[in-house]
Amino acid sequence: MKKILFISILLLFSCKKTDRAYTYDDIDFKEEMRNFVMNISNYAKNINTGFSIIPQNGAQLLTINGEPTGEIHQTYNSAIDAQAQEGLFYGYEQDDVATPEETTLYLKQFLDQALNNNKAILITDYCYSPDHIMDSYQKNDLAGYTGFVATSRELDMIPTVPVHHVNSNDINRPLEAQNFLYLLNPHQFADKTSFLNALRATNYDLLIIDLFFNDGTAFSPQEIASLKIKANGGKRLVVSYISIGEAEDYRYYWNTEWNTDKPDWLESENPEWEGNYKVKYWEKDWQQIIYGNEDSYLKKIIDAGFDGAYLDIIDAFEYFEERY
Repeated sequence: MKKILFISILLLFSCKKTDRAYTYDDIDFKEEMRNFVMNISNYAKNINTGFSIIPQNGAQLLTINGEPTGEIHQTYNSAIDAQAQEGLFYGYEQDDVATPEETTLYLKQFLDQALNNNKAILITDYCYSPDHIMDSYQKNDLAGYTGFVATSRELDMIPTVPVHHVNSNDINRPLEAQNFLYLLNPHQFADKTSFLNALRATNYDLLIIDLFFNDGTAFSPQEIASLKIKANGGKRLVVSYISIGEAEDYRYYWNTEWNTDKPDWLESENPEWEGNYKVKYWEKDWQQIIYGNEDSYLKKIIDAGFDGAYLDIIDAFEYFEERY
């Protein structure tokens, strides 16, 4: 009996090892994220051909082998309309501190490939010193990128500095934008009306905001439509933020049962962002929350009248590559 029990334990252990290897070791985490983004793009553009897809960070996905000198991934490149990057010149490691030169040069090799393939490059730097703000915009101009300087990491305010490269042109795609505003947390505004009025009064070519206000209510198609004209009369784009590499426990889709009984695709909480959880983004159950059906997050964004989706936590592949 003891011998049989021992063999049974060995078989059980072996099965677990095989399952783990199937679950992680055979997965190309970069390719799975590429496929996720491309499928999101295909779904959205089948509904609205002019809908823009803008991934933030994860620039390694731009090349086939994930290396800065690698060949551009043409299928992925065709699926996106811009590439966004945080902290290219300031704030990569610490706010108001210049990004290490080697990091900037490494990222620029990817970004320049996308730029040369007619993609807008949207850079968000985090700094607040006047000389750093000016330097950030100058460096972005020199590189051919479109820059935004966030003086708060919380992305909770409209900068007091004048809009960079203000213009009254009509903007129909991200590549035409000469500036943008990235504002996700409108908690400093008294209510939704004051927030919308403040946005309407600006001359930014592109607005990146959340689908939901602080009170959890989604912006209506009428409210989003009212944001699409700049104060000077020019047309602009309004794009919605959406995290596809982490689940957020303050979103409408969160099931409170997950707090004690997590689904298989839900990973551990991000220690740097309370309430954000890593996900196995290649799993069907998570992807169905994001796109592909009438109740999906992306469909809500499209139905609200946004011009595009700003996909965050694209670099979630790094989390899995480092651990498995």
